[in-house]
Amino acid sequence: MANHKSALKRIRSNEKKRQRNRIFRSRTRTEMKKAHAAIAGGNVDQAREATLMAVRTLDKAAVKGVLHPNNAARHKSHLMKALASLEAS
Repeated sequence: MANHKSALKRIRSNEKKRQRNRIFRSRTRTEMKKAHAAIAGGNVDQAREATLMAVRTLDKAAVKGVLHPNNAARHKSHLMKALASLEAS
């Protein structure tokens, strides 16, 4: 266990940040799963709406620093590519 006052404060602040990041990461994963399921389901309107929601949450996570911007961009690209192939068929 830490002995210095600053180290104890750092432990407290890290835990708060971890909890906040966990919320964003979990929400992002949930929205991505919903989007992939909607795309697999074949309903174009529902898939488009779910994909846009997933893109929105990915952008928020990247802005907050929870995800690396390139990681968010990669996931968004994969989702949009899958949506485009569904709309083309």
